[in-house]
Amino acid sequence: MQNKIKTLGELKSSGWTSRTVKEELRQNLIRKMQAGDPLFPGIIGYDKTVIPQLQHALLARHDLILLGLRGQAKTKILRMLVNFLDEYIPVVEGSEIHDDPLQPISRYARDLIAEKGDQTPVSWLHREQRYGEKLATPDTTVADLIGDIDPIKAAARKLTLADENVINYGLVPRTNRGLFVINELPDLQPRIQVALLNIMQERDIQIRGFNIRIPLDLFMAFSANPEDYTNRGNIITPLKDRIDTQIITHYPRDLSVGMEITQQESTASRNGEMEIEIHPLYREIVEEVAFGARKSEYVDQKSGVSTRMTITAMEQVFSAAERRALSNNESSARVRISDLFHMVPALTGKMELVYEGEQEGAINVAKHIIGQAISEVFKRTFPDPRSRDEGENPYSDILNWFKDGNDLILSDSMSEKEYRKTLEGIEGLSGIVDTFAEKPGDDRYVLMDWILEALHQNSMLGKEDLDQTRNFSDMLGSMLGGMGGFEDDDDDDFEDFRGLN
Repeated sequence: MQNKIKTLGELKSSGWTSRTVKEELRQNLIRKMQAGDPLFPGIIGYDKTVIPQLQHALLARHDLILLGLRGQAKTKILRMLVNFLDEYIPVVEGSEIHDDPLQPISRYARDLIAEKGDQTPVSWLHREQRYGEKLATPDTTVADLIGDIDPIKAAARKLTLADENVINYGLVPRTNRGLFVINELPDLQPRIQVALLNIMQERDIQIRGFNIRIPLDLFMAFSANPEDYTNRGNIITPLKDRIDTQIITHYPRDLSVGMEITQQESTASRNGEMEIEIHPLYREIVEEVAFGARKSEYVDQKSGVSTRMTITAMEQVFSAAERRALSNNESSARVRISDLFHMVPALTGKMELVYEGEQEGAINVAKHIIGQAISEVFKRTFPDPRSRDEGENPYSDILNWFKDGNDLILSDSMSEKEYRKTLEGIEGLSGIVDTFAEKPGDDRYVLMDWILEALHQNSMLGKEDLDQTRNFSDMLGSMLGGMGGFEDDDDDDFEDFRGLN
């Protein structure tokens, strides 16, 4: 239709009828639901919570606010609402506020139609051009959002300041017949929020200096952080009252959901330049880091831990494996336990620490959380190293190998061939993988490495990190070395110390 209809007369003859933006959203939602089309493709974990509430709001023709901590896909969801609009709508050609040719509201459109009648030119607007967005910042003004008088326009066109045509429209009226979103609403100054009251209830705007009102056809949506929303009270009460629906977002509630989001959003692919493999359990560890951070006593839980953390963490982990492979002139790489600790820079900038966390230091807190995640996932796959169940300790051969005075040095930059040869030299390590891992294949070596790190995290082995190398040793020997040894006449003390362990 948009290719054929060029004038107002042709539009009338086509039988096209106007409908409001909210009615568009409602009808297109109904059509998608009846056809079984995905409503919010790529949005994972909200099928039984957020998405049904969004459907209710659109069916009820409600303006809405998404309330949630950072990194909960609020902006992504709001931008997807444009897909519920008609693909094209007709507008009066040249109109700054997308006037409906059948129901013009601006002075420009009314004058043009009065002058040209059915020959008034009509253009077609795509749904992507009907979306407006503003990040609320303290310096946002009423003129930015609503508009103001433009004296330069008045002088250029030789119009008086009382003429409607001298209005310089703001972002909101320029999104007339579309969707307008304000992100982080609490950051908007209260006096600016007042300017939105008429839009939300009376659906019109007022420009200073004019006694006229311009009725707008809009769907309004907002996002906000609950800490700002409930504690600081930065959304004024009359505006909260005018927002019809409040929807609470949340972080992934299941590890599998978080893993799916991370895999979907992270740019771990190397476009065929390098083949990098990661064991599924290592993916689980990366996600467990976020779940652990959201429970950590060192992290400010009011601030939240964004899902962006695991996305960037996964990208860092892949890059660490890639760097090692490139350094060794290898065409492929497998993610190792040491690579997981290279996600620290992705964590430190995305966790707000409480006082105790600041005292420990951001890097130490990040390493602590990674270590906990390694141990937590390990216990879901292999026997708990700290279990007091009766029977022989399955890790005894490994521990005895280290007790015999052996130690193990693993470098982050070690080639794959050298890495495998080094791990194969430890008695009992391969047997644990064969006994408890399901068809390990070539992944057996990263699993063997994982066992050593898990034994250290459970205080069964000592470990010293130095210059991107890990030196594993017997726990008792490590402790004694740290104490600087004993004098000859302290044999009794040595026996007592050994007895405690």
